[in-house]
Amino acid sequence: MQEFSGRVAVITGAASGFGREFARRAAGLGMKLVLADVEPGPLGLVGAELTARGTEVALETVDVSDPEAVERVAARSVARFGGVHLLFNNAGVSAGGGLIWETSPADWQWVLGVNVLGVVNGIRAFVPRMLAGGAPGHIVNTASVAGLISPQLMGVYNASKHAVVTISETLHQDLRQVGAPIGVSVLCPAFVDTGIKDAERNRPEALRNAGPRTESQRAAAEGSRKAIQSGRLTAADVAERTFAAIESGLFYCITHPRILPAVERRMQDILEGRTPRDPFADKPEVAFRPA
Repeated sequence: MQEFSGRVAVITGAASGFGREFARRAAGLGMKLVLADVEPGPLGLVGAELTARGTEVALETVDVSDPEAVERVAARSVARFGGVHLLFNNAGVSAGGGLIWETSPADWQWVLGVNVLGVVNGIRAFVPRMLAGGAPGHIVNTASVAGLISPQLMGVYNASKHAVVTISETLHQDLRQVGAPIGVSVLCPAFVDTGIKDAERNRPEALRNAGPRTESQRAAAEGSRKAIQSGRLTAADVAERTFAAIESGLFYCITHPRILPAVERRMQDILEGRTPRDPFADKPEVAFRPA
């Protein structure tokens, strides 16, 4: 996809982080926008900012884990703008990590509901409409380097992002199978300060954990804080690289190439039948370890 002006982009998780920067960049390219997020206040601020710049914007407050709600957004998007050309399945959360056996059922339900089913719901609601429109398009699914390696104390998040990677690979193959003019990219950034570390603010009351965090969960939170502080790229940098991937048709958008040796080690371990090595072996300052 190389033409953006006048086309329509739908962005989930648009009120902050990558989503907000995708929206700003898409607006700068002359696109019409459907911005969706679970937080109406911050979403309204983004909408007001871009409307003031002359961008045509529709706002949708939605929980992407709800398939019926996402379906309604898709229907309203087409009714408002006539079609959708660029879809960002970007909304995501993190439950904070910890030893995998200490991860609660509520953590699994919340993270998989948003990170995995949110992508699935976006695909199910929008792809048929994009196919019916017949125009060239592109879909970006936000995963993570946690979808390419398996760091310690990040079990539920790793599982969700590995799922997004394989969903994206399968989506690419399925669209190719039917000859669709729709490209796919899977975004796999490393540590960027997007606000996801504060995702608990949007956690449904019914899925909140009772009681204090365990030692491993505290260690994971501290490790995450250090890792984010060590990051050099901003959300705007990632958005710039993502749009470059869309334009060039790049599938794997890996914004932090220094992680690739860890990805290569994992592939070698699989091919050679070895026990998995520490994915943070060459970056001990951000390794998540209990005290």
